[in-house]
Amino acid sequence: MGLVGFFVNELTQMFIIGNYSFVVVLMGALLSLMGWKAFKLIWVPLMMLFFTIPLPNFLYSSLSAQLQMISSTIGVWFIRLFDISVYLEGNVIDLGNYQLQVVEACSGLRYLFPLMTLGFIAAYFFKGAFWKRTIIFLSSIPITILMNSFRIGMIGVTVEYWGIAAAEGLLHDFEGWVVFMASTAVLILEMWVLAKIGPDRMPLREAFGLDFPADSPDDAEIRHRTLPAGIMVSGVAILAAFVGATLLGQRENIIPQRQQFAQFPMQIEDWTGTQNTIEQIYLNALDLTDYVEADFVNGSDERVNLYVAYYEAQEKGAGIHSPRICIPGGGWLIDDLTRSALADVMVGGAPLRVNRLLIKKGNDAQLVYYWFKQRERLLTNEYILRWYLLWDALTKDRTDGALVRLTTFVAQGDDLADADRRLTEFAAAMSGILTEYIPN
Repeated sequence: MGLVGFFVNELTQMFIIGNYSFVVVLMGALLSLMGWKAFKLIWVPLMMLFFTIPLPNFLYSSLSAQLQMISSTIGVWFIRLFDISVYLEGNVIDLGNYQLQVVEACSGLRYLFPLMTLGFIAAYFFKGAFWKRTIIFLSSIPITILMNSFRIGMIGVTVEYWGIAAAEGLLHDFEGWVVFMASTAVLILEMWVLAKIGPDRMPLREAFGLDFPADSPDDAEIRHRTLPAGIMVSGVAILAAFVGATLLGQRENIIPQRQQFAQFPMQIEDWTGTQNTIEQIYLNALDLTDYVEADFVNGSDERVNLYVAYYEAQEKGAGIHSPRICIPGGGWLIDDLTRSALADVMVGGAPLRVNRLLIKKGNDAQLVYYWFKQRERLLTNEYILRWYLLWDALTKDRTDGALVRLTTFVAQGDDLADADRRLTEFAAAMSGILTEYIPN
């Protein structure tokens, strides 16, 4: 299984698969060498290696966005305890004189994996009931979220009294170290409490004591073990995989020819557009190849925003960011999410299927349609998108693709049917143009 993953990594350059396959190969080789009786004594510590591998980009982005929102909300609650006036919009904390953005680096994920690793080690060595060990490990998640929220709240308080310098440089990094050490202390305190409850009570020193094997007696019989056939077969398989990968050579993505979005027409039937520019800080986070973002208006003064993000290669961490992740980061709440087929928009002989989102922020509302164009496919499911990305990398040497998003404001008292009609009419007008800019 590990060697299959290795070849998939070599063929697709999706390095996350190669990372996991290395751990699987290592565990398989050790099992071949030691046999099950010895391997079962070390398989739990070996599982810790999976914590060293970063999450897949799409899962990392989704989890990070959720943690940013949670940490921002709890952090603002903490700031208000000090009677400080503060306003939260998405993951931006507005203190009046200063605005603090809870960026991806402050989401808490940088705490989460190290603390989960510590929790895993602590649970492994803890001499208590299984339910206690489970609590120790799983509690590392809420501890991380709460302590990171506390850190964000403290930054807000210190900025209010000592200025923006309190949120930058050495002090900012030092606060992160202090909070992580405090999180570790909370984990130890939790272990002390668990050691004191239940029928298996014992002091923490005993509950977390390490048992070392006794020294071998001087008259112990020494037996020299021959290498088992399993490890020899595994070694031959690994060597064959190495030779095969060398002969395979370096696969390169096919980058199809296409028109640049700088040439995208700003007149589409009755719709006239004005092109916008995305700030560099957001472009760095999106890591896209090309994009168009424009506001279109028709003769009836109806307005639709178009955003298309194109990736010529989705590998090495680069990939499409789903609006379901990004929209809440701007302070918008997803009020309704459905998948719809637009009967009036035919693409490739079939109605265009879209994700339909109604999003709200205070009294403002917007209707959003979005879908993914992955070669000749039009997709709405983020996970199926990832499967086809892997399949096309293997069979076509291509990982290009794009996100297409249409947005229109819904004024108070407006009928949603009118907003649906606007987006449908614009989708019908522009869908035939996209192939020149997003090749099949």
